[in-house]
Amino acid sequence: MTLHKAKKKRARSGFPDSLALLTCVSVVLLVSVSCATQPRQVKSPVQLPEAFSESGPGNRPDRWWAALGDDQLTALVNRSLDGNFSLKAAWDRLDQARALARRQGAPLWPQLDGTASGGRSGRETEVAGREQRTYEDEYSLGLTTSYEVDVWGRVRANYDAARLNAQASSEDLQAAALSLSAQVASAWYRLVEQRAQMDLLERQVETNQRYLELVELRFRKGEATAPDVLQQRKLVESTQTEKANVQGQLETLRHQLAVLVGGVPKKADLPARTTLPELPSLPKTGVPARWLQQRPDIRSAYLRVQSRDRDLAAAIADRYPRFTISGRLTTSAAQPSQLFDEWLANLAANMAVPLIDGGRREAEVERQRAVLSESLHNYGQTVLSGIQEVEDALTNERQQRKTVAGLRRELALSNRTVSQLWDRYTKGTSGFLRVLDELRTQQRLQRNVLSARAQLVRDRVDLYRALGGTWEMEPPEGSAAKALVNEKNMDETTSGNQEEAQTRQHGGSQS
Repeated sequence: MTLHKAKKKRARSGFPDSLALLTCVSVVLLVSVSCATQPRQVKSPVQLPEAFSESGPGNRPDRWWAALGDDQLTALVNRSLDGNFSLKAAWDRLDQARALARRQGAPLWPQLDGTASGGRSGRETEVAGREQRTYEDEYSLGLTTSYEVDVWGRVRANYDAARLNAQASSEDLQAAALSLSAQVASAWYRLVEQRAQMDLLERQVETNQRYLELVELRFRKGEATAPDVLQQRKLVESTQTEKANVQGQLETLRHQLAVLVGGVPKKADLPARTTLPELPSLPKTGVPARWLQQRPDIRSAYLRVQSRDRDLAAAIADRYPRFTISGRLTTSAAQPSQLFDEWLANLAANMAVPLIDGGRREAEVERQRAVLSESLHNYGQTVLSGIQEVEDALTNERQQRKTVAGLRRELALSNRTVSQLWDRYTKGTSGFLRVLDELRTQQRLQRNVLSARAQLVRDRVDLYRALGGTWEMEPPEGSAAKALVNEKNMDETTSGNQEEAQTRQHGGSQS
């Protein structure tokens, strides 16, 4: 056959066309899978408002409680961040997520294993008509390695999903710390309120006792009646009962605050403050689009959406062939001293193609699509709930300020009314019942003003919590994260000491 005819025959066989077709199909498949497994930009499913309903000129530090200027609150929050066991559990969950991410990233690198074995085998042989047992020793050493060529990005997608989950766990830790600081502040100011209520009730008992002495004096002079004395005594006893109720609330609040800071109830050393702080000006609420970046729970929800997207990419890539490269290097001998004389190397490439799986992989892809959709909807709900919390806190504080102002006006009027009614009663132009009723109203208003002021402080705490914020936190003692930090610091210190020693040695040689 001539060369020209051979070329025509190969052309008629269609081999170049088939190779080109196979190459095109492979390229199209690779591009399509690559596009399907690429990370996608997550868009907020919520139409954000341009601004919140209200904003102020005040600055809000990352450690929001510093804005209240309460050193005792700052000390309590710091104690809770160090000693609260729920927060320590959140650190443990973060350690778990980070370890899982490292485990998921391990297949990105070749795996290398070492093997060693030794044994003795015996067999029966017949020598000169007699059976004789002979023994043979065999020793072997080997190295095996394997690596999956991540053509479709499945291994990388699994690692990215775990890494994003670890980042979300870090945001969950920040959200837990933010919530804990708000709980401590709320419990602390409830405790301060009850202490202030106790001081107020003691003053009211003294006032009622003084009125009782005046009424009894008038009764002895025949200027008051026995019912006047009995009613005033009843008011004294009622105030004493109110003191007992407040004392019970004081004890339970001490227990609650002690547990929040990681202490034992009845044994925790708590500050003795009895006055509520004066609130600073309303903080800047900022632009909602930027506010999203300040809320750790919203950042966590966003990261979980991205993680679910990577899970979906891994499920899509799992439907396509896997390519694995494996190698083995072994040596064996009858004597340990002869082990390294001869080596046997083996290198192989494998491809596993899913053919029939009953629709398992396709079902997993559909499941991951639904999981991604669910996480996206959860993200939208988290954003809406966060906006609601900010608006609720702004509304509550605005209305509570009006309530405090109204109660103070009522109290001022009641103070004047009590003074005038008592003057009229001492002159005999009015009965004691009116004085008693107004005295009860006055004391009720005094307690209500105090409670309203305390609620105003708690509303501000809710606003700070709703606005979010993060700060640097040290891992608790005994955690895996703390051990890593200590190990890193020790390495840096050792390295610094070695550099310093080298510098001194170098300087000494020069001198």
